[in-house]
Amino acid sequence: MRILVLGGDGYLGWPTALHLSQTGHEVAVADNFARRGYDNELGAESLVPIESLQTRVAVWRELTGKSIGVYIGDLCEADFTSAMIKEFRPDAVVHFAEQRAAPYSMIDRKHAVYTQVNNVVGTMNLLYAIAEIDPSIHLVKLGTMGEYGTPNIDIEEGWLEVTHNGRTDRVLYPKRPGSFYHLSKVHDSHNIEFACRIWNLAATDLNQGVVYGQQTPETALDDRLATRFDYDAVFGTVLNRFVIQAVLGRPLTVYGAGGQTRGILDIRDTVRCIQLACENPAQPGEFRVFNQMTESMSIKDIAATVARCFPGEVTIEHLDNPRVEREEHYYNVVHTGLVELGLEPHLLSDTLISSLFDITKRYAHRVNAELMLPKVNWRVSAV
Repeated sequence: MRILVLGGDGYLGWPTALHLSQTGHEVAVADNFARRGYDNELGAESLVPIESLQTRVAVWRELTGKSIGVYIGDLCEADFTSAMIKEFRPDAVVHFAEQRAAPYSMIDRKHAVYTQVNNVVGTMNLLYAIAEIDPSIHLVKLGTMGEYGTPNIDIEEGWLEVTHNGRTDRVLYPKRPGSFYHLSKVHDSHNIEFACRIWNLAATDLNQGVVYGQQTPETALDDRLATRFDYDAVFGTVLNRFVIQAVLGRPLTVYGAGGQTRGILDIRDTVRCIQLACENPAQPGEFRVFNQMTESMSIKDIAATVARCFPGEVTIEHLDNPRVEREEHYYNVVHTGLVELGLEPHLLSDTLISSLFDITKRYAHRVNAELMLPKVNWRVSAV
């Protein structure tokens, strides 16, 4: 297949492009390097140094003989988006190209507006390009489990059968997102479902849990192929933060009571899920939803797991929660679709965490511990 990976310079986009290339697909990536710009804005950087996209692509070709095409541009520019689709003529488009951090979207009005405009407008331009150029292109869109929030009922895979006043219908699962970022993903999902229904497009919406891990078999081939390892309080994941804090001998900082439960998955499973979705496309007119996660854990359980695996003393500290969220809640998620397609999940293990300890120790000199302290508050203060 010809597969275009949007956001192909990012934490997940880059390993996905390599995995798809390694499995025999013809791959191109597109990026505007906004993610690298956020680092400059926030004074942060990946713990593991990352090469330029051009260097990464050249190294991959040198090691494997496989070429990856490169497009540099912004999805919010409709002419660029259409020209790219016309030139590459993909069978599938994998869409990672959005501002992906909830805390970033909650910094202030400017960042909230930017997140919604960037994410929603970019996706709209992509939908129009597909509809006008080749409606048979399968859109594989990275959503988030955060779209659902934490309802007091089971979370189905995208759709819910509802009986009301004696009548039954199948409707999109109700959403109660927890940030302006997650709201942008909800808007995307509704826009894509509408495009499938009205324009007969085919789309798979992957509501992804929190991804952990830094290496796939492909990125491990050479240090120059490495993907990001974010640990700051804006873009970093909680597991990464806990691992670094343990290595540095600092308390693991749990927000609030730590009962917040989320779906999680290994980065190796992420790239495999994308492959499965591309190779088993949705049908024309179908808006297909998979909950892309392999297990669920509370924040305090993740902290306890890191503390148990670390070969040394670890303490846990509870901070005031800067977010507005339920800290104890029901959480039961249906996630069978990708397993039925062939996913064999990696579950969070001592081995994985130990490897993250090793990576952290190697690059501990690059850690800025101040970046791990939460500075973004969900509550707006009166001026």
